[in-house]
Amino acid sequence: MEEQLSSPLGSVVGGSLTEGLEIRLHPDVSVEEMRVGKFLVVQGRRSKFFCLLTDVSLGTSSSRIVSDPPSPEDDLLQEVLAGSSTYGTIELSPMLMLIYADRKKTLPAEQNGKSPLASFEAQTSTDLELLPVKTIPSHFSQVYEASEIDFRSVFGWEDDPMRKNFSVGQPLDMDVPVCLNLESFVERSNGIFGKSGTGKSFLTRLLLSGIIRKQAAVNLIFDMHSEYGWEAMQEGKGFSTVKGLRQLFPGQVEIYTLDEQSTKDRGVSNAQELYLSHDQITIEDLRLVGQELGLSEAALDNAQILYSEFGKYWITQLMTMSNDDIQQFCEERQGHKGSISALQRKLMRLNNLKYIKSACPFNYIDQILESLDAGKHVVIEFGSQSNMLSYMLATNMITRRIHQSYVKKSEAFLQSKNPTLRPQQLVITIEEAHRFLDSATVQQTIFGTIAREMRKYFVTLLVVDQRPSGIDPEVMSQVGTRVTCLLNDEKDIDAIFTGVSGGSNLRSVLAKLDSKQQALILGHAVPMPVVVRTRPFDQTFYGEIADPDWQEMDDQELFEAADAAKADLGF
Repeated sequence: MEEQLSSPLGSVVGGSLTEGLEIRLHPDVSVEEMRVGKFLVVQGRRSKFFCLLTDVSLGTSSSRIVSDPPSPEDDLLQEVLAGSSTYGTIELSPMLMLIYADRKKTLPAEQNGKSPLASFEAQTSTDLELLPVKTIPSHFSQVYEASEIDFRSVFGWEDDPMRKNFSVGQPLDMDVPVCLNLESFVERSNGIFGKSGTGKSFLTRLLLSGIIRKQAAVNLIFDMHSEYGWEAMQEGKGFSTVKGLRQLFPGQVEIYTLDEQSTKDRGVSNAQELYLSHDQITIEDLRLVGQELGLSEAALDNAQILYSEFGKYWITQLMTMSNDDIQQFCEERQGHKGSISALQRKLMRLNNLKYIKSACPFNYIDQILESLDAGKHVVIEFGSQSNMLSYMLATNMITRRIHQSYVKKSEAFLQSKNPTLRPQQLVITIEEAHRFLDSATVQQTIFGTIAREMRKYFVTLLVVDQRPSGIDPEVMSQVGTRVTCLLNDEKDIDAIFTGVSGGSNLRSVLAKLDSKQQALILGHAVPMPVVVRTRPFDQTFYGEIADPDWQEMDDQELFEAADAAKADLGF
């Protein structure tokens, strides 16, 4: 199919592979139409270069014009100078090149005003290759607006039967989907970043919905502020709410709660209680929350002495010890009475956490594992237990045990080579990620281990954070795909481009994003960096993504179904 090409915007007048291309705009092109983050195409003789606009500037042919500019009222002189003596320039960063598989072929010359790429685009896909940029176009190569065909050739189709593509939004100036490859997305740890109020939660909910719909992985979501499982307030929209994952996918999402009363008050149906016990808390868990509990290194060292004596029941034993018991223990086991007494006092704060019990009737984490093994997506709500001590302790405890289970399953699969034993790919979503992954604690947390392992044991992270600079640089370098909303802090912007080739050219793109519904996506799941207007999370989206029967069940029917399910299970 031939496509009428738009008029060229400008010509290549300089540049390099590392610094990018300098483009001089044609006289009839207004510099005000050029926006940072725009997707443009440069047509070479043998290749077609897909580029991102990274900077806009003004130029003049003579310094005399700058020293003696025309009067604002002199429209005629301004028009005479425009294009020849005054002009606009843009800088492009080449990201991909589309070439013939047969390198000896060249693109046809322009004929009758039609696209010189018309026959090029009409070739079968086997004749074309999409490759990383390793060269640049020649002088005076023409620059064009990207067409729908260009976007399709780079980002594909959402309904591609061969790939699990998911539309995350549209380019800034076109109505064509920009797709993420979810199979590539879930096989590495990823991040959603942006300052407060830029829509990180909506983007997270959007991507989680795509993973569920495309069956790319199972999700374990630690929902700190109760935003993902059930309905949540829509920021800036009064009392307007958006649907949660459980409402969109009633048969596929389960909600566990660490605060049953809070969850009931929100009207959540069929949520299951979740409790953790003292014997499930390890010294590594306490080390992670040591700052919140005020634990010293001496206290943690003495905790190791207690563990050596009492095993996994050391906390329960410590809680019942009197001063005399502590004194006797220290004399027999060379502990420090002051440190153990301080440890006892600090651990008393755990009794304020609703979900911590001295003992549990059964293992709730095993129940979560059974749900994940059955292909269910699990949302863990914290309700009123959303302070950092509570969130970090529960998240670390649960994740560590689930990771241990996945390590055993993965090793069994690799030894047997039996495809039926292959664990389901698991994506674990955590918020306030820098608290788990900062340089001081990353070596002690299970999340640092998962980030460094990448996909070795079929477990990856989806980290949501407004302070990427607080995440250890080694971990950031392992983040496969970065979906980034507006950031203002220079340290945070630098952190986003840790380990990214050519990141310096993209800094201006990130800094110029709008504060709402815009994001820069770069990394493993997209062929090249791209700025998108993010897909709205609204009724249209519900109809496109949700289970076919979700609209047939109003809230009352959901409650009735939940009650019936509880009765069947004997609750």
